Amino acid sequence: MALRLLARWCVPSREALYPSVVKSARRCITVRGTELTDRDEVKGEKGWKLGRLNHVAIAVPDLQKAVAMYRDVLGAKVSEPVPMPEHGVYTVFVELGNTKLELLHPLGDKSPITAFMKKKPEGGMHHICIEVDNIKNAIANVKDRIRPIDPEPKIGAHGKPVVFLHPKDCNGVLIELEQA
Repeated sequence: MALRLLARWCVPSREALYPSVVKSARRCITVRGTELTDRDEVKGEKGWKLGRLNHVAIAVPDLQKAVAMYRDVLGAKVSEPVPMPEHGVYTVFVELGNTKLELLHPLGDKSPITAFMKKKPEGGMHHICIEVDNIKNAIANVKDRIRPIDPEPKIGAHGKPVVFLHPKDCNGVLIELEQA
């Protein structure tokens, strides 16, 4: 809808009055010479697009207690715990309708969650996960300004490639990008 309105605004009479604005708007609604409709998505020069919030991850000191609270007290649909040795965590997903919570608990001595839990023994928000439509292009595009924790994506809890972005480069928030 917004793109259609923008396209309607770019008429010759406005171009004479606002040439730079119309030129910029046309760049927004044209990708590789093809006119876009309101259903098309603009990837722009980056070659990838940020998508929806997939989940918010919460590190918990007692996984069974956290599962019981979300399932029994709040009435949420909760998955079974899944060990993920390659990430050093147990994961449990809590369905929320429009997104999920991911409960994280350390698995093994070298778990990244162990260090987090030493700083915050009561647990707390660990990271947010945002979907992207092309994870390789996303990494290539951001790596000069935001340090990825690992140089290459790993397979995450949903069986899709993921990469974590360093919180010091992301306003104090650990961000996980996941291939949509």
